[in-house]
Amino acid sequence: MIDVVARRRSNPSPLRYPGGKASLADFFETVIDSLGLDKPTYVEPYAGGAGAGLDLLYRGVVSRIVINDLDKSIYAVWASMLNETDAFLERLESTPLTVDEWKRQREVYRARDDNRIEPLDLGFATFYLNRTNRSGVLRGGIIGGLEQSGTYTMDARFNRDGLRARIERLAEYRSKVLISHQDGVVRLRHWLPKENVFAYVDPPYFAKGSFLYLNSFNNRQHEDLATLLNAKADANWVLTYDLAEEIKALYRARTTQHFSLHYSAHRREVASELMVISNTVASAFKAVD
Repeated sequence: MIDVVARRRSNPSPLRYPGGKASLADFFETVIDSLGLDKPTYVEPYAGGAGAGLDLLYRGVVSRIVINDLDKSIYAVWASMLNETDAFLERLESTPLTVDEWKRQREVYRARDDNRIEPLDLGFATFYLNRTNRSGVLRGGIIGGLEQSGTYTMDARFNRDGLRARIERLAEYRSKVLISHQDGVVRLRHWLPKENVFAYVDPPYFAKGSFLYLNSFNNRQHEDLATLLNAKADANWVLTYDLAEEIKALYRARTTQHFSLHYSAHRREVASELMVISNTVASAFKAVD
């Protein structure tokens, strides 16, 4: 039995994510120690907010992190925060928090497939919506509604000083943060065979993926990921999913565990999820029991 403890702590990521796993950072540190890895490269092929990876990097548990996201708009956020930090921070300070501005930023985001849009424009628009939409869902509605008559309004998660501090800290570590915009399976094929690597795989959910993620998976994509991870059962990886019998069947040969996580996507609740671990991770835990 694996004791999965998800501890709530301050999330170092500038992004909000439904089901974000920043609270698993302490558990991942235990996994890394059990594996005997020495400041490994931490890989998130479906990074989103990358809260756990940033926590581990800032505390010196890992030497660098790989942030990959196939979603062009999420990649643009990371790229602009890391590569155009000053310009991004200027927009953070000067962009008004109004419904009209929200609508303008939403139009930029909706035109994300237009290659004429500058990465900074797309990145900031995505960030703006992430911080002002309910639960950070990019295609969701604005906090407080268009009339801004709710209990909370659109500025509830847009603390400029706090966000500036997070982005500035991220920029200080830019030499240790590798960003990419590829299919997650492609990134895993590249990184899993390497020495001193730990991968945390958190793909789009099986049941509600189409609501929460722009790049949701179809059944074939879930199967392709399972084929790769089952073939790399001797690598250092941990996988999390929503509870679904179809997913359990794909990983029936691996060690699995249910765990609970507190998060909100429209309401605060305790969610039970599925964790799957590689044979190598399972063996490491048995060795220290």
